[in-house]
Amino acid sequence: MWLPGLLVAGLLFALPALAADPPIPKPPEALAKGEALYNTNCSACHGAGARGTAKGPPFLDKVYEPNHHADMAFYRAPEMGVRAHHWKFGDMPKIPGVTKDDLVQIIPYIRWLQKQAGIF
Repeated sequence: MWLPGLLVAGLLFALPALAADPPIPKPPEALAKGEALYNTNCSACHGAGARGTAKGPPFLDKVYEPNHHADMAFYRAPEMGVRAHHWKFGDMPKIPGVTKDDLVQIIPYIRWLQKQAGIF
C-alpha cells in the first residue's frame, strides 16, 4: 500500500524539474563569440539566454523587438547607461569595458535568441 504513495510523492518531487525553462539553444558557430561576450558582460543581469534575472529584464520580451528597441539602443545602453522605463529593476549603469566591437558580436546573438523565441 505504501508503494503507490511513494510513486506519487516521487512524481510530485519531479514536477518542478519538468516545469523548468527549456534548454538555451546553441547558436550557430558564427555567433559563438557573441554568446561568449554576452555571457561575460550581460548575463549577470539579463540572464543566461537573455531570459532575465532579478537584476535585469529579459531580452526575450516583445518590448525589445527591433521595431521598439533598434540595435542602436543596444549599442548605447552599455556606453551611456539607461534610465528605467520599461522595468522595475532600476537604472542600468554604464558597463565599462564593453566595446563597440564587442557589441557588434553581442547584438546579433541577442537578436538570434529573440528569433528562436518568436520575438520577431
